[in-house]
Amino acid sequence: MKLARLGPAGAEIPALVTDTGTYDLRGLARDIDGGFFARDGVAEVRAAAEAGSLPVLEGAADLRTGSPIARPGAVICIGMNYAAHAAESGAAPPEHPVVFFKTPNTVGGPNDDVAMPRSEHAKVDWEVELGLVIGSTAAYLESPEQSLAHVAGFVVADDLSERYAQIEVSGGQWSKGKCAPGFCPTGPWLVTPDEVDHGNLRLRSWVNGEPRQDSTTKDMIFDVGFLVWHLSQFMTLEPGDLVITGTPQGVALSGRFPFLKAGDVVEIEIEGLGRQRHTMVEGR
Repeated sequence: MKLARLGPAGAEIPALVTDTGTYDLRGLARDIDGGFFARDGVAEVRAAAEAGSLPVLEGAADLRTGSPIARPGAVICIGMNYAAHAAESGAAPPEHPVVFFKTPNTVGGPNDDVAMPRSEHAKVDWEVELGLVIGSTAAYLESPEQSLAHVAGFVVADDLSERYAQIEVSGGQWSKGKCAPGFCPTGPWLVTPDEVDHGNLRLRSWVNGEPRQDSTTKDMIFDVGFLVWHLSQFMTLEPGDLVITGTPQGVALSGRFPFLKAGDVVEIEIEGLGRQRHTMVEGR
């Protein structure tokens, strides 16, 4: 299934997107959020869809696409999770997952404009990433094999990064360069695990129509199952939390491409999960 949230920012309508149409989920859910996942809202939607009881969402094609999850409690990020990206960043592949955080207000719609940070030193970079949404509480899982039972679905995410703050004034942590508002465009859909092979998905990105990244999730150093298990040893993952799993090579930090500037258009895509297109605009 593909779940979406459509409409103006702050007033999105939960929806089910299918090959035959887009269906209104307001009869089942106030929103697609932690509470929805905690009560297994995905199963409720599946049952209603199979019963043919969901109403069509009229005018869906004309509505803005929001993030497919409402403001998550946590945005947990994995760094250096592709060996080639670690190499282009001048680092050795990590022995253990590198973890940092974005603030929840970084999560925005996949096609929303993104404001540049108001810093004369800003070096803004793109990072296409596979994201996963936690469906049920995960704490101290016994093995990676238990992980997928706690995953509600997968999403496309752009881990936009301001490299000057991330690296040069970081104090040893990365989050200063990761948390500008809107710096995690997410969606267009949340796709349930039964519909994708998360271990072998093609990830691509473009800037102003020019190719940048092109890789697959099979090149991840730490796979989805291991990451969820590993994170659960250090924190409790809650329904609605977003975990983004690292980016492949082909970013501006490599020195091969210029950093982003106002007016640039970033497009990212993951096979089976959809495509984003967001424009960088002057800081507000």
